[in-house]
Amino acid sequence: METKRKYEHPTETAGAVPAVSPERALRVFTHPDRNPGVPLDLDLIRALRVNRSAVERRAATIPTRRTVKKEWQAAWLLRAITCMDLTTLQGDDTPTNVLRLCAKAKHPVRPDILEALGARELGVTVGAVCVYHAFVSIAVEALHGTKIPVAAVSTGFPAGLNPLPQRLEEINASVAAGAREIDVVITRALALAGAWEALYDEVRAFREACGPAHMKVILGTGDLATLANVARASQVAMMAGADFIKTSTGKELVNATLSVGVVMARQIRDYHERTGYAVGFKPAGGIRKAKQALDWLILMKEELGDRWLRSDLLRLGASSLLTDIERQLEHFVTGRYSSAHRHPMV
Repeated sequence: METKRKYEHPTETAGAVPAVSPERALRVFTHPDRNPGVPLDLDLIRALRVNRSAVERRAATIPTRRTVKKEWQAAWLLRAITCMDLTTLQGDDTPTNVLRLCAKAKHPVRPDILEALGARELGVTVGAVCVYHAFVSIAVEALHGTKIPVAAVSTGFPAGLNPLPQRLEEINASVAAGAREIDVVITRALALAGAWEALYDEVRAFREACGPAHMKVILGTGDLATLANVARASQVAMMAGADFIKTSTGKELVNATLSVGVVMARQIRDYHERTGYAVGFKPAGGIRKAKQALDWLILMKEELGDRWLRSDLLRLGASSLLTDIERQLEHFVTGRYSSAHRHPMV
């Protein structure tokens, strides 16, 4: 639960001695776990500016200024696995591939490696399995009895150019099939044209269609032309009720970059400070190496704090990333790098 604290006068209990002065007493307001959205603030959206050179300088420091080594690196990599949306979104996906992916999601690291790490009892699993709508019911059945949610990419993924009624129907169908998370795609043309009211209404309609399922809003940042557009689209999506904002579909020419991550993280922080609601972040596309996963964890820790290092507020959209993380963990245990075929995905 999100909390917002304000000072108030305490109520004295009979026989009790006040521990603090009245002006220092603390009252706690609880907020719902989910971001319900707020009215669109066009003045705030239009006033947003981004200093690109400053953002790029900040992003450039993340891979170089900090290092995580030895047992600390192993622990961070295990954390990265728990924040991973294990994904298959290929044109040649089959039910068999999805079933094997779900099996990997339940046991993402070989038991002998976990045993050597002393992590066998931690119950490490991925954050979610992400598939096309056609495979939602298969994944839901395969993951029955676990706490791993199924995420469905909907709304005309990846272009998001289907008619709005069709996109809403796809969300409804995915939720009905058992998807507990929905990754929706915005109409990038609305952001490029500065049609923020229309974008707000679109995302709001998506949120209503999602119902109890958590909604991740894919901005397609590689198509938004400027970092200012990324910042504005991030704010509009959160105002419309996004549970997560996500960088990319993974199909754009440019996907998740640390510069975009800095901008989106700071918009999340601003929204949290203004409203008290915590919105999650999901970088996706091109995250293939364990070192890249560490960079994103460092970015979250430095820009948003430890709370954003858990799966309820951070997801890493990836497929081949898990193979490299498992190889790095085996290297920590044995001192040798194994071949990738020892850690198959599907």
